[in-house]
Amino acid sequence: MTSISYSTFSPDDDEPVFVISVAAELAGMHAQTLRQYDRLGLVTPSRTRGGGRRYSQRDVALLREVQRLSQEEGVSLPGIARILELENQVEALRRRISELTEELAAAHGSSGRTSRVFSVSPTGDVYAARLGERPRHGRSQALVVWSPSHR
Repeated sequence: MTSISYSTFSPDDDEPVFVISVAAELAGMHAQTLRQYDRLGLVTPSRTRGGGRRYSQRDVALLREVQRLSQEEGVSLPGIARILELENQVEALRRRISELTEELAAAHGSSGRTSRVFSVSPTGDVYAARLGERPRHGRSQALVVWSPSHR
């Protein structure tokens, strides 16, 4: 199964420019099929003020993928809906990982080292400390997690 890589599209690929007849021709299917996919929520185009459907380049690529899954792979329409839902979740998670990675890099500065470490007392209390500092409470049996610096 091939999946659509949403990161390969440019912003212009999201511009809703194709009327349903043109989108159907580009996708190699009947306009009624596009209406059915819209009703099922598989490929939901933008709407004009008058309610007309407008498809983007990304929508056309998605229509082709839905058709391929249905015809070549024999996947049912509810199955395709689930596949698309999961692909959207994966893409959202990838974006979130990227955001968190950027935040982590910014928090650690360009050196990649942390400015604080955390230790835990035998009673379960968590203490924040600076690198090289020991916790300020009595006898320490703190656990310090160390991560080698990135090379």
